[in-house]
Amino acid sequence: MQVKTKAIVISSLKFKEKSLIVKCFTESSGLKSYFVRDAFSSRKSNQKIAYFQPLTILEIEAVHKNKGTLENFKEIKIAMPFQTLHSDIFKSTIVMFISEILHHSIHEEEKNEHLFAFLETALLWLDNHDQTANFHLILMLEITKYLGFYPDISEIEFPFFDVNEGVFTPFHGMGSLTEHETNLFKKLIPLKFDNDQKTFHVIERQIVLKILIDYFSFHLDGFRKPKSLEVLAAVFS
Repeated sequence: MQVKTKAIVISSLKFKEKSLIVKCFTESSGLKSYFVRDAFSSRKSNQKIAYFQPLTILEIEAVHKNKGTLENFKEIKIAMPFQTLHSDIFKSTIVMFISEILHHSIHEEEKNEHLFAFLETALLWLDNHDQTANFHLILMLEITKYLGFYPDISEIEFPFFDVNEGVFTPFHGMGSLTEHETNLFKKLIPLKFDNDQKTFHVIERQIVLKILIDYFSFHLDGFRKPKSLEVLAAVFS
C-alpha cells in the first residue's frame, strides 16, 4: 500500500557500509521501520543522511507492505526545517534523550494521531525557545497521557505517590515515593513548556527525572534506561 504521511525520525542504524535502517513514528500508521539503500551515496540525493537525524519531521511517500518487515521510502522531504534543534548543545542533548525515550516507549504499528500532533507541536516549541531546562520532564509526563498510564490526580492532596499503581495515597507503601519526592512530582504535574524554567533546582530536576524513568520502567514492557542519561545530567548540571 502506498501512503503519504508525516513521520518523526526516532532512530537510524547503519547497515553494512552504505545503508540505513530508519525507525519512524508516522502520523498515518504508527511505528514503522524503513530500509534506506545506499544512504551514504551522493547519488541518492533525495535520501540525505541529514534527513534522518533524531526527531526530524519528514513528509514521506512510502510503500507499506504491513508484513512486519522493513518498508521502503519512495520520496522524502523535510516537513519543517529546524533552526536550532540539532545545533544548540542543550537542545541536541534533549533531542538525543527524547529520541531514546520514544524508541523504548512506542511499539505499536497503529496510528496515534493525538500523540503525533503533540510531539510535533512540542518539537516546534523546543526549536523556537531557549529556556528549556524542564522540557524533557514535561514531555515525558505528557506522553503518558497518550500511552495510557498518566497518573490519577483525583486525590493529589495525599502525601505519597505510588509509582506502581499511578495514584496518590495517604500511606507510604512499598511502591511509594517519599513525601519529598512526591512534592517534587506534584510540582511537575501542572507545568507547561512556557512556565518558569527555575521551578526546579538541578538536584531536584535529577530526582524528578529518576522518578519518571522509574515510572516508565514499571508501566512499559521492555523500557530501558536511556544511554544518554549521563550526558543529559552533565549538560544540565
